[in-house]
Amino acid sequence: MRFKLPPLAKKWMVRSALILLLPVAGVLLSIIYVTGKIAFYEQADNAARMASKAAYLKSISGPAPTNAPDLVVILFDDLGYGDVGFTGNRLIKTPHMDALAANGMVLENYYAPAPVCSPSRAAMLTGRMAPRAGLTVVPFPSGSPLDRLNRFFNNPVRLPREEILIADVLQAGGFHTAMVGKWHMGDHDKSVPTEFGFDKFFGTYYSNDMNPFTLVSGRAGQGETITHQAPVDQTTLNPLYAEKAERFIADAPKDKPLFLYLAHNFPHVPFYAAPHEAGRSEAGLYGDVVQGLDDTVGRIVAALKERGRFDNTLIIITSDNGPWWEGRGIGRGRKGVSFEGGVHVPFIAHWPKAIRPGASDALAMGTDLLPTLLEELQLPAPQDRLLDGKSIAATLRGGDSPHAVLYYYAAGTLMAVRDKRHKYRARKPVVYPTDPVSLPIWQGQGPWLFDLQADAQEAYDISMRKPAIAAELKAVMDAKNAEMAANPRGWK
Repeated sequence: MRFKLPPLAKKWMVRSALILLLPVAGVLLSIIYVTGKIAFYEQADNAARMASKAAYLKSISGPAPTNAPDLVVILFDDLGYGDVGFTGNRLIKTPHMDALAANGMVLENYYAPAPVCSPSRAAMLTGRMAPRAGLTVVPFPSGSPLDRLNRFFNNPVRLPREEILIADVLQAGGFHTAMVGKWHMGDHDKSVPTEFGFDKFFGTYYSNDMNPFTLVSGRAGQGETITHQAPVDQTTLNPLYAEKAERFIADAPKDKPLFLYLAHNFPHVPFYAAPHEAGRSEAGLYGDVVQGLDDTVGRIVAALKERGRFDNTLIIITSDNGPWWEGRGIGRGRKGVSFEGGVHVPFIAHWPKAIRPGASDALAMGTDLLPTLLEELQLPAPQDRLLDGKSIAATLRGGDSPHAVLYYYAAGTLMAVRDKRHKYRARKPVVYPTDPVSLPIWQGQGPWLFDLQADAQEAYDISMRKPAIAAELKAVMDAKNAEMAANPRGWK
């Protein structure tokens, strides 16, 4: 005799099973959704803008102007405003940079375009703020967990190929171009240096704290391949970059100007110093690393003098953002934040033929480099896109700034604006960390108005004391936000 469940019991068991299976099904569906979204995410390039980019570069193609200068841009990673001798540091010796500063123009109010590396680099090389350039976050190695996270949230994972870089313009304009060092604007879909105007590349796609940290070499038209497998011995990184840069300068043709973009990985963490560099500085390992970086500057200068065009060489030295865990910034804040310490960085322009020694408090930003070079070389700007930067050619010769205000972007958000004296910061989260607690508190604060001449530390809000100035700068910020909302990528 078989036992039969009453109909009501059967119904109850079926319902119970369904109730138990629903969460499991939900989890499975969520996994399928997330996996599918990541797997099928693809950052698309704008075909029309790619075509107009190609047309623009073709229109400016030809030999460089007679007596065009050689150009060297040296970009440090996380070097603070106060980490060098020419801004007052006495613990870290930087004689080679100090010599260039003494014989060049030092801009005391120069700003990185973003408080973290990838958006800052994209903005500097394109002349467009990070939201315009389409790279507002940090890319991670393809296939890594954080790369998958970026894809899940539809974040950009590389620099859009329709963007026009300084190297694109100079390559088309008759320069021999090369990059040594840290790219960090993508590692796939042709968003790599030799697809953006560099004839040669040696370096890495990432920060030195990312894995796998490999070194890559390539030539335009031939692709890029790994030459140094992970883990790279980073104690050799500064000398190796200097050697590759020296070789490029020595091998560059004498009948055309060169452009070298040397983007160091240091003093980003982790710190590494070669044995002969260790213990030299009174600022610990961080200082040893910076002094090693200064050694590379000396080697570049020597190579440029050997080339025989040093007086007609424009050397620009700056940093992608403020200092991170160590290092000396200026004012309040560090890397990652839009207070002064995160974006106010050192800047030297050395060009004996065209620039007299001096210092200027004129406002300038990394986005100004491309418009400046366009003016110096008498090349037209692309007509299909807005450039956020302005030429500082006159500023480097002692003139005024072309900027009435500067805009402080973090990721895709406009955080603050400043004029020559005052800075207005909208009501935004401000971090409050406590030493024993791993998770900080982010609390909305502001809006704040700071007088940067009287209060470089951004310690005191004076918006109630100067409400008219606060209202004026707020209106400037509101107008910029409206402009960006209407045309985020700045297409014409």
